[in-house]
Amino acid sequence: MELNVTIQGVAGCFHDAAAREFFSIHAPHINVEPLPCETFPAMFHALEADRQLVGIMAIENTIAGALLQNHELLRQSDLKIIGEHKKRISHSIAALPEETLESVQAVMSHPMALMQCDLFLGEHPHIKSVEWFDTAGAARDIAEGQLPHRAAICPALAAELYGLNILEKEIETNKRNFTRFLVLAHEERIPTLLLPKERINKASVVFSLPHSQGALSKILTILSFYDMNLTKIQSMPILGREWEYRFYVDLTFDSQERYHQAITAIRPLLGEFKSLGEYAECQQEI
Repeated sequence: MELNVTIQGVAGCFHDAAAREFFSIHAPHINVEPLPCETFPAMFHALEADRQLVGIMAIENTIAGALLQNHELLRQSDLKIIGEHKKRISHSIAALPEETLESVQAVMSHPMALMQCDLFLGEHPHIKSVEWFDTAGAARDIAEGQLPHRAAICPALAAELYGLNILEKEIETNKRNFTRFLVLAHEERIPTLLLPKERINKASVVFSLPHSQGALSKILTILSFYDMNLTKIQSMPILGREWEYRFYVDLTFDSQERYHQAITAIRPLLGEFKSLGEYAECQQEI
């Protein structure tokens, strides 16, 4: 089964790699066909235009923290989270087959990737850093343009897709850089993906609270009573309502029934409320 998955970036980027890894683990009958989008808003527009599409989106990183814009894009859409994938962000330096580290004069990549590989680049001062719009895009452009003496800092998948030779792997300074990705789909699309429903043990919700003393404390007390484990809570100000906030919360649980009971119990105390999805917590070793 071929599945078109929207990604932010060029084929071979970390979003693409995360999508392929997620479905190879949870639905190996699915063959991922990436649909590149320049920006996250463009990705959501594509998903809205074609409700058969599935999307994958970075939501937080262990170095950069939460991607706040993506929280809001998800809240404003009618997409549901159907799964998550945690991936270590590992960079390779790749070039045309005839190149070596000594022959490379410039390396092209996204500014963030260049920064994450500063120690490696410092050890090779003859290589000039050139900022590019995308890590995988740099690999693609070197391959398509047959650019001599140029290399890309990119995912290993990008080097493989575009026929570049990997000169060195794992050149990132911080080896504990992970990104959590969310897999998104419209509700009517979920049954056709055949993801195992018996493993659902996590939910993401967003809500607002009345501007009253102890409002959040009451909610947390109730969730604790129902044995809900908060793995993340992210607050964001509500535009036009000074000093009021929305709370994005991830919960894990042993019983879906207890989870639904907990939500029923807190609903009368909330202002806005939206369930963003119920899914299986990522369990693979990272």
